[in-house]
Parts: sequence; C-alpha cells; structure tokens
Amino acid sequence: MKKRSFFIRLKSLLLFFLITSSLSLNAQNDSIIFTFQSFIEQVLTHHPIAQKAALQIQKAEATQLAAKGEFDPTLFGDWNEKYFDEKHYYRIFEAGFKVPTWYGISVQGTYTNTRGDFLNPENKTDDNGLWMLGVEANLLQGLLIDQRRAALQQADVYEQATLNERQMILNDLVIHAINAYVSWQLNFEVQKVLQDNIELAQIYKDGTQQSYINGEKPAIDTLEAFLMVQDSRMRFKENEGNLIKVQQALESYLWYEQIPLELQDQRQPEPLADFNIAGEDVSIESVLQTHPDILDKKIKQNSYEIEQRLKRDKLKPKLKVKYNPLISTTENSLAWDYSTADYKWGVNFSMPLFLRSERASIAQNQIKVKEIGLEIRDKQNALQNKIEGNLQIQQLLEEQLNIQRQNVVDYERLLNAEKDKFGFGESSVFLLNKRQEKFLESKIKLLKVLAKYHLMDVEYLLLTNQILTFLGVEK
Repeated sequence: MKKRSFFIRLKSLLLFFLITSSLSLNAQNDSIIFTFQSFIEQVLTHHPIAQKAALQIQKAEATQLAAKGEFDPTLFGDWNEKYFDEKHYYRIFEAGFKVPTWYGISVQGTYTNTRGDFLNPENKTDDNGLWMLGVEANLLQGLLIDQRRAALQQADVYEQATLNERQMILNDLVIHAINAYVSWQLNFEVQKVLQDNIELAQIYKDGTQQSYINGEKPAIDTLEAFLMVQDSRMRFKENEGNLIKVQQALESYLWYEQIPLELQDQRQPEPLADFNIAGEDVSIESVLQTHPDILDKKIKQNSYEIEQRLKRDKLKPKLKVKYNPLISTTENSLAWDYSTADYKWGVNFSMPLFLRSERASIAQNQIKVKEIGLEIRDKQNALQNKIEGNLQIQQLLEEQLNIQRQNVVDYERLLNAEKDKFGFGESSVFLLNKRQEKFLESKIKLLKVLAKYHLMDVEYLLLTNQILTFLGVEK
C-alpha cells in the first residue's frame, strides 16, 4: 500500500510540474519573448554591416555623377598682354565654351578680341572682336565609343555591382545572424529540458529516501538516486556554458545607434517548434542567372566587354574634323555679320603602323573575358549541386524528424512503464535512471534535428536568392 501511495504521489508531482510549466510558458509577457522578427529587424536596422551595405547605393550614385561629369560643358578664358620698351606689343583676349555630347561630337564657341603693335596678322581682329561657333567630330576612332562614353557605361555596370555587393553583404550578415538565433533557441530549449530532468531526478531522490526510511528500499538506492540528481545538475551546468556562449554570439548582432547592446536578463527566444522560415520552390535555371554570386561574375564580364569595345576602337585611325564659321560684329556689337565664305576648318589624322600595343591589349582583355566565362560556368554548376544537395538533405532531415518524434513517444512510454514497475517495487533506481537518460537524450536529439532542419531551410533561401525577400528587405 505504501508503494502504491508513493507511485501515485510521484505521478501527481510529475503532472503538476508539466501543467505548471505549460501555464507559465503560455502566460509569459510578450516583452520576455525576443522574437525572430524583432531580432532580424534590429540587425537590419542598426548593425554596422547593414549600414555599410546601405552606403553601397551612395557609392553607386557618386560614381554615376562622376561619369556624367565628363559630359559637363566647360567655360574658359585667356588674357595675355605684353609691354616692352614703352611699346604695346599685343593684347590677346579669348573666351568661350565647349559642350561634349554622347555622339563624339563637341560643340564649341569662342570670342576673340586683340590689339597691339606687333600682333601676328592671323590673330588680328577689329575693335568689336570675332566670334567663332562650330563643331569638332571624330569620324573613325571615337565615333562609336570613346573614353567618356565607356566611363559612363562602366558607371552603369558599377551601379549594378554595388547593388549586388549590397545584397551579398546583407546575405552574409543575416545568414550568420539567423544561425546565432537558432543556436540560442536550441541551447535555451535544451536547458529547459535539462532543468526538467533535474526536477524529476529530485522527485525520484525524495521518493527513494522516503522509501528507505519506510524500509522499502536499501540504502544503496538512495546513493544512486543522489547520483542521478548530481549527473542532472552536471549536464545542466555544462549546457549553461554553451548557452552563455551562444548568447554572447547573439549579442554581437545587437546594436543601437552604433552602440553594442547586451541581451536583457530573462529574455527568451520564440519556441523552436514555432520557427518557420521555409522558402518557396523556384526554378533552378532562374536562380543560376540571378544569384548574387553569379551576378558578381557577370557584372565583371560586362565590364571587361566594355573595355574590349574601347580597345577594339583604338585599332581605327584617328580622324578628327573641325569646322568653325567666323562671325564679326558691327560697331554696336549687337548685329552679326555672317558670311559662308568666312570659316576656319581643319583635319587631324594619325595611325600607328603596326598596332602591336593595341592588339596585345585586346588579346589580354579577351583572355579575361574567357576566364570570367569559365568561372561563371563553374559557379553555376557548384550552386546547382548545392541546391540539389540541400533539397535531398531536407528530405532526409524531415524523415529523421518523424522517426525521432516517434522515438520520443516510445521512450516516454518505456519510462512510464518503468515508473509503474518502480512504484510496485519491481524495478530499481538504476533501471529508472537508464530509461530517464534515454528519454532525455531522445528529446535533446529531436531538438538538434529540428534546429538543423531549420538551418537547412535558411540555407535553401540563401542558395535560391530568397533570403532577403523572405525577410522583407528590398533588393
């Protein structure tokens, strides 16, 4: 009868413990739970690396502005005078503007006014000066592309590169941050399981001591029950060290106004079982074209191709033509006196005879284009293999989860059966301890498999370029 009463008391204590644990968990204030959404928003808003990623857009804008500046109009002016031996040799004043255009044609205008006793006759103007308005054009080299246009095209490529770099920086940041959060979840829940284990071991110890006092158990059973409690505490302390480490790792992602933060006391992660970060099925072919690692190589390839067009253009001879109508003014400087017979024009031509330097430069750049093409193919193949491998591992982990969940149920049934036998005096503390250990290990293993399954989901999002979209970040 006493054995029966001990068994009933033991079951009542276990039931009370499970109910109160469940109620306390559900009754927790929302401020205690540090949700994944809150965590990741904190990281993306305040972490220095996230702020560094945001600067990439400004870098792209600055580069674009610099490239467009090559097409800015230019104003110029020049004044020269010479006096010697009480003679006014000359005064030459020239001012004007020059406007480069996208098509390799420059529009320019100048005003010249000169006087003096020893002027070169070709520079001589009347008192009202001389106006000149005309164009300068490259007809061969520089007609389709030149350094200015290549720089603007490279700026567009650089803008794509900086945006892609921003995405790669954020991808790297969030993947490590998510790993830190899941590790915190895992160790926190393992700690709860180990705390429950201490409580149960303590119940066994108290019951065994009472049975010994009643003369139902030998003294050696009390020692074994005591060792159960000690082992449970030891496991708890070991995992406590792990929990401290993962909390410190998590804190490295907590910032506010460029000040690092510490995780507040009593803060808890959301339950691992409620964590949902599954991605959508996507076309692998599409991913192989748009993944940031692939785009990084393609952007470099585009840059090399722009360089190649510019280098090929330099194989052409230089042929520059200038035409400038000359316009004089009347005495009141308001009416222009224009004649088609008054103009200034010229042609400039040059060409290297062997073009060895230009041909070598083209060959070197062509090798870069081929190299980057091979790297793209290698990256695409590696990425495809990783995606397919990830999906296979996810399927295996899902099967492991189902098996392990059933194992937890079965080990719990064995433990309960051993408790019944122990209550009727047909078992020992040793056997009860072994059943408890197996049950404990099965619960911890289930948590580890679940955490690994979540991390494989996260990896899938990263490999398929969905991670930032899932987190609500604009690419």
